[in-house]
Order: sequence, then structure tokens, then C-alpha cells
Amino acid sequence: MKIASKSISFLTLVLVLLTSFSVYGKDGAKKGDPVNTRTEINEYIQHHLKDSHDFHLFSTFDDNGMEHHWGFPLPVMLWGENGFTAFMSSEFHHDDDGTVVVEKGDSRFVKLHSRIYELNAGETAVQFDEEHHAVNASKPFDLSITKSVFGILLIGLLMLFWFSRLARQYKNKQVPTGFGRVLEPLVVYVRDEIAKPNIGESYRKFTGYLLTVFFFIWILNLVGLMPFGFNVTGQIAVTAALAVITLVIYVFSGNKHFWGHMLWMPGIPYVFRPLLGIIELIGTLVIKPFSLLVRLFANITAGHTVVMSLVAVGILMQESLSATGSTIVSLFLSLFIMLIEVLVAFLQAYIFTTLSALFIGMAVADDHHDEELHDELGEEIEDTEVIRKNFT
Repeated sequence: MKIASKSISFLTLVLVLLTSFSVYGKDGAKKGDPVNTRTEINEYIQHHLKDSHDFHLFSTFDDNGMEHHWGFPLPVMLWGENGFTAFMSSEFHHDDDGTVVVEKGDSRFVKLHSRIYELNAGETAVQFDEEHHAVNASKPFDLSITKSVFGILLIGLLMLFWFSRLARQYKNKQVPTGFGRVLEPLVVYVRDEIAKPNIGESYRKFTGYLLTVFFFIWILNLVGLMPFGFNVTGQIAVTAALAVITLVIYVFSGNKHFWGHMLWMPGIPYVFRPLLGIIELIGTLVIKPFSLLVRLFANITAGHTVVMSLVAVGILMQESLSATGSTIVSLFLSLFIMLIEVLVAFLQAYIFTTLSALFIGMAVADDHHDEELHDELGEEIEDTEVIRKNFT
């Protein structure tokens, strides 16, 4: 528990240091009453689900109705018409309507709906069409350290600290101590219940990746349930990147039998083999990674939306249930769905890791395994069904 305490202390220290920037983050923009209408709630939920160029913790209102934002800025790095530009997101002063123009050299930038636009040469303010789209600005190539990127880096560093410490303990002890005791059964579970059954003899080669992706997704899913957490696994760019990494691994690890079966399927009339090869190729290169990325993205996004919608029940039903009644109903429903979301956080990490192991296992099935799965006429007997049976 000493290591866990140190980790918690480290997180607390990081949070305190970062929130120390919140003094600078205060701003005097007057927004009126706090979020309390259906439209404002919908906008708040959509804003929470999006990535952000700053880390917003919470907002407060003073006696004059002035809104004050608390958080810390993040680096904005852009490649636009005049080359590379970098500045802190605080220069937008929390404006998200395109009102504040940040001028850097010959370039002018505005932030609109959580996206940064570069004004065309000579323009000093953004102009909108009837659908409120910017007509005199373009999107620069955004390399910023956004809230999601910050979360990825933070969790990555924590995982590096935890697991390097666990690895060092194995050099000197047979049984890990401290937080290593919490990690060890999870590591063994991923190895014995996911890697071994789905990949087979060559499981050790891929266990490192499976452990990394399992803990990365699970921890980020749990952190995303915290009030000030990150919605990292609810960003489709992140889930797409994870799916592409799995795709690259099983494509470049696939042996000749994997590619042979896929492109020239045995036991099938020759006339159908090219067509089936194209279908299998599409399934391998497109459908499998798409199923990985969209499953994780959709489940996490839906979970966040449901939790925040149930929290909003307490606001929307104040008139019909009174403030106390609506708060009790909202609290009960929110706690119920939060417990389910904790389970979903683990399940989504498990499903993504297991499917990745399954795809890798299908690509690296060895020659001996392959020969056993064909009769003397070369007809395919089971193959993938055997692996799927082990999976279930």
C-alpha cells in the first residue's frame, strides 16, 4: 500500500501544481445563470464529450453573476499558412465563440466550437454563414497538447512507474509487495486468460502489447468516470489509433498460412476463390479494426452521455418533484448507472484486448496447428472456429 500511497500523493501533487495555474485561469466573462435549461444542459454534455485545448476543472459565479473558470492552460501548437506557431490556450480567455482573436506574427487565430481556426490573410474577425460556419478562416494542422493528450501522457507515465517498479521487485523477490500485489493477479489474468488461449505457443511475444492496451484502456475508462476526468477513450481518434496498432501487429505478424488461407482459400471451388479472397481481405484490413474502434468509442460515449443525462434529471425535474425530490431521484439513478459504468470500464478493456489477441492468434497459428486442421484431401476442418471456441 506504500506504493499506492506514493502514487496517490504523486497524483495529488501534480493536481495541486497544475491547479496553481488556476489563478491565471480566472476570467470575468459574464455568462448569466449556471447551466439549468435543457438547451444549456445539452450543450454542456456535448462540450464534456469533446476534447479541449485547456483543462477546465469547474466554474463559479460571484454575487454579480460573473463566471470564473478554474483550471490550467495547455500548449497550443499549430502549423498554418505562415508555418509553425505555439502559444498557451489561456490567450483565448476561455472564449469558444470566435470572439477573441489571438495574433501571432502574421497569423490570427480564433477558437470556435472547441476547434481552432486561422483567419484568412488581412481578416481581423471571423465571419459566419447562416449555419454559423466560419467563412473567412481555415483549420490549421493542430499538434496541440489537448486535454486527451495530457491524459494519455499522465496515465502513460503512471503505468511506466507502476510496472517498472513491479518488474524490479521480481528481480529481488518471489512475491511482489505493495501496489505490486494488486497488479500481479491482473497481469497473470491477462496472460493466462487472454493471451495464452487465443494466441497459443507464441503468446509471450505479444503479451507485452496486450498488457499495455488492457491497462491503458481500463485506467482511462475509470479516470473518465471521475468528475474532473478525461474522456480519452470516448475520442474516436484514440480508439482508431489503438485499432490501427492491433491491425499493424496482426498484419505484419501473419504467417504464410494466414495469408494463403485468406487470399486462396482451400476447399473452395477455384472460381470462387478470388471473390472470397477480396472479401476476406476487406474483413481483415477494414472490418476487424473498425469493429475494435467503434465498439470502444460507442460504449464509452454512450455511458458518459447517460450518466450526465441522469445527473441533469435533478435540474430538469425541480418543478415537478421539488428540489429535494429531484435531487434524490437524480442521485439514485446516477449512482446506479455509475456502478454499471465501472463494470463497463473493465468489460470494454477486456473485450478490446481479447479481440486483439484473437485476431493475432488467427494470424500466427503455426504450421503444425494448420496441418492438424485439414484432412488428407486438404479440406479445412475447423480452423477459426477452434480459436473462437477457446475464446468463449
